[in-house]
Amino acid sequence: MVLEIRQADPSDRDAVARLLDVAFRDDPVSGWVFPDPEHRAAVHGKFLGVFVDVALEEGRIDCAVDGSAAALWLRVPAGAEAAEDEVPARMRAAADPDNERCELVGRLTGAVHPTAEEHEYLLMIAVAPGRQGEGLGTELMRPVLERCDREGVPAYLEASSERSKALYERLGWEVTGEPVRLPDGPLMWPMWRKPRG
Repeated sequence: MVLEIRQADPSDRDAVARLLDVAFRDDPVSGWVFPDPEHRAAVHGKFLGVFVDVALEEGRIDCAVDGSAAALWLRVPAGAEAAEDEVPARMRAAADPDNERCELVGRLTGAVHPTAEEHEYLLMIAVAPGRQGEGLGTELMRPVLERCDREGVPAYLEASSERSKALYERLGWEVTGEPVRLPDGPLMWPMWRKPRG
């Protein structure tokens, strides 16, 4: 498969947020943050839109030309201070100010995010529900992972489901440390990918 990929710009913001919304609406973590399905449908896109804003401001978004998939990447320098991260508070304020889970999920994952080495952080990757299982996510990640291998740069992510964890393991990521345990909720797996020689 050859997937045509382009880099998103601010004009793609809403389309990428909609893709994330539909792709993650039934994700275990999204269900924990927003337990009521009707409420989730109303605010989930706003919540994930903050990730899009951050990637457009500080990183990059690679998109399938046909709009079926998007990957949000941040290059994190060595020594980055997760404790000063304002993104969890922005997510809560944008989506659901009375819901502390909007912020808590970001605080808990931020607390385990490695800071010793520069790395590429796969903030999120989404594939349209009708296209999942076709290998689009793998193809979308391939150019960045190949660049990581060439440059000797590791990559990091948090897997939010057993299914996604298995995909990432096939691509060279390994679970690092203990899973993040959301209170009375699902696990998230911090995963690190060493560059391949």
